[in-house]
Formats: sequence, C-alpha cells, structure tokens
Amino acid sequence: MKLIVVGGGGREHAIIKKLKENKSVEKIYALPGNGGIAQDAECVNIGAKDIDAIVKFAKDNSIDFAVVAPDDPLVLGCVDALEKEGIKCFGPHANAAIIEGSKAFSKDLMAKYNIPTAKYKTFTDMDEALAYIDEAPVPTVVKADGLALGKGVVIAMTREEAKDAVKSMMQDKVFGESGSKVVVEEFLTGPEVSVLAFTDGKTVKPMVSSMDHKRALDNDEGLNTGGMGTVAPNPYYTKDVAEICMKDIFLPTINAMNSEGRTFKGCLYFGLMITENGPKVIEYNCRFGDPETQVVLPLMKSDLLTVMMACREGTLDKCEVEFEDANAVCVVMASKGYPQKYDSGFEITTDDDLKAEVYYAGAKCEGDKLVTAGGRVLGVVSKGNTLEEAIKSAYAQSEKVHFDNSYKRSDIGARALKALGR
Repeated sequence: MKLIVVGGGGREHAIIKKLKENKSVEKIYALPGNGGIAQDAECVNIGAKDIDAIVKFAKDNSIDFAVVAPDDPLVLGCVDALEKEGIKCFGPHANAAIIEGSKAFSKDLMAKYNIPTAKYKTFTDMDEALAYIDEAPVPTVVKADGLALGKGVVIAMTREEAKDAVKSMMQDKVFGESGSKVVVEEFLTGPEVSVLAFTDGKTVKPMVSSMDHKRALDNDEGLNTGGMGTVAPNPYYTKDVAEICMKDIFLPTINAMNSEGRTFKGCLYFGLMITENGPKVIEYNCRFGDPETQVVLPLMKSDLLTVMMACREGTLDKCEVEFEDANAVCVVMASKGYPQKYDSGFEITTDDDLKAEVYYAGAKCEGDKLVTAGGRVLGVVSKGNTLEEAIKSAYAQSEKVHFDNSYKRSDIGARALKALGR
C-alpha cells in the first residue's frame, strides 16, 4: 500500500513510524513532512493547507490511503476533497471537524445535548462582551472562536486582563477572523486529562490517557506553548473516571454529532478537567493531539493502519484496540526563547547509543546535515514499567541528542508522580 500523511510535525512523525509497522505499507509520503521525518518517509514540498495540490499528488501517485493529521486541512475539507476522488482517508469530514473549528459550535452542542462543560456565553459584538465581563466572576476564560494555532485561549485572572483579551481578539484581530467571535466561559479547576479516541461514528475506543505540560518553564510557569512534554497514562484518569467519561461525554458527543447530521469518523480528542463535580469538557480537537500522540502511539499494541481503516469503514466494533500496561514520557527539546523569539539553523546530532524514539517537529535538511528549524525541535520518548523508569530514561536519552541553543523543562512527569503520592 502507498500512503500519504498530511502534516509536518512531531505528531505526524509518530503516526508515520507507527504506520510503518504494518507489513503491507510499501511507501509513505509526508506532505510536507520535515527534515527528521525524511528518515522514515519521502517528504513532498506541499503545504498541509494546499488541498488542491494534495489531491492532485494523491491521484497522480495512486495513493491507497491518506491520513490527514492537522486541524487546518481537516476544517478546510481535505478529507472531503480526497474522498470525492476515490481516495480513502482517516479523518473527519469538514462538517464534523467544525467541533474544533468553532468553539461556539462545540459549546452550543454540549449545551444542547447536556454534555458537562463550563458555563459560557458567545459574543460577536465587542461592547457586549466587555459589558458581560464587568459582571462575570474572575478568573474567567476568553477563547477565540476559530482555529488559532492552539493559542486562542486566555485565562484572565482579572477583569482588565479579560477585557484586554477580548479587545486583542475582536478589535486588533491578533488571530484574524478566528477572533471575530469570542466565547467567554467559567474558569474550572482540577487536574487536566487528554484522551484521544478512535471512532467510526458509532463505536468509541479511547486510547491510553495522557498529561500535557503546556507552560514553557519548570513548575508550570512561563508562557503557554504547544506543549513541552507529556506522560501516559495520566494518573488522574482512573477506571471510575473513564467509565463516567464514556457514559456522560464520549458516547453522548458521538451521538450528538450524528443527530446534527455531522457523523464524526477519525480521532476525536477530548480535553477534560476532573472537577469536584466530575469530569467536564474543556475542548474538543478533531484530530490527534501534539505532543500527546508521541506518548500514546508508542504504547499501542494494535496495528494503527488496521484501526484507522476500521474507523473509515465503520467496523471499529470488530477491531481490537489494545495498549501496553506501561508508561511513556516525552521530553520536548525546544529552541531557547520559544514560544517567543529564538534562533534556528543549528546542527542536530545524536549519539550512537541513543535508545529512545525521537520524533522531529522543527527540523530541516541542509545538505547532509539536519538543523533546527522551529521552536519545538523534537521530542525524546522513552517507555518504562513504572512512571519513574520512563521519566529517568527519557531524560537520560535526551542527553544523547545535541544542538546549540537547546532548552527543555526538567520536571516533565513531576505532577503525575505527585498524583501517585511519590
């Protein structure tokens, strides 16, 4: 089989490495991929949002199956365009990808179908939003309605901060048209959990849970980033919590989307908060998370391509989806200065005795060298029978990956250890 994977980050690298385990896969193209992914797939210089070029490439190269990984092409209808030309895909159609493409849509969906989430109000008029904030409790959360590279959420500790967030989104257009509508919602407290789930629109098979570390600095301080590391499983996601989530959140969400004529097939990401009143949805994503995928897929025992095809064909109920009873830790190595200004172009080298998976995100080839080309450069992933083992190994192996101007948090997994009482 010949496959394409649309996207070019660490998540896509993890997906590609897992797909390669299937013996029927003879060729994988990454569109556009990156210099590190080039070790595992043929990279083609076609942007993830260039739908016409993606479809043309897939037809010209007789592609058997396509995996559309990032949010933008999914919301833009990449799966619709490929399927229209007879190319089978993993990923939701555009009318289902709206569950991430519009926060207002997802909040209204949850309200309509009684799926637990934070109280909220949606605004298209800036003055009305500002007046509402005068009365709203603080802290409060301000969200741009549309896609904003994962940065369209502000947790405002004061009303002034909340108003500044609204003005920057609606007046200054810092996120373009994504901020022309905003959602102002109640601030929830409790541990956060990420759960990725396979679904064919009828059956839901959750993957192992994970815990992200969004802040740039140790002790969860500093600016929000795309993620500085992850651990799986998340100790806060107990068996009891999982049962509640399946009954009150996962299945109701799939049924709600069906009722709306927006059947969701693919990977649905549930961003959850375990509040004192039970689990609630913070956000949905219409695809694999990054860097959650980098710890979830290495623990997957089942064949990824088989599961993806079952999601597309509506046969997930007949498909085994199994995960190792182990732990995985991803330590992200970033460029110093990320998520603000940073320098790139430094050579990346690895020691010969490296014994971890390395998933490349911000890397490119310059001649025969691999050099840094982004804020989050790569993730080093190790597994262990215990969380302590996995953490120790991931950090030890990260010392065998080298590039100038590198930075990593030193406390990935510490919060999870604390939850386990260690």
